[in-house]
Amino acid sequence: MSATHSLAEWASVLSLGIGVHASFSVFYFLLVDASRSDFPRMWQAAVHARHDVDRAYASGLRLAADAALYARLTLRDAAFTAAALLALLTVRPEALR
Repeated sequence: MSATHSLAEWASVLSLGIGVHASFSVFYFLLVDASRSDFPRMWQAAVHARHDVDRAYASGLRLAADAALYARLTLRDAAFTAAALLALLTVRPEALR
């Protein structure tokens, strides 16, 4: 049984082969005999990304510290309010005259 293939099928297989070869060649040309100076913009983008991550981390730490301070002060204010209310409840009206 003889199967014949059309020109479009041959072209698609050839195109697939070229695409696979090209996609593997990218890594070869990037990793073989490449140095950081070959990619100055990529390196600078990585440096900027690192600075952005550091800034986000510092902002997160500051936000957490502010939240902890807010929680502590809220609990302190609630304790003062409870103490004042308790003091008002223990005062006898006769003692105020």
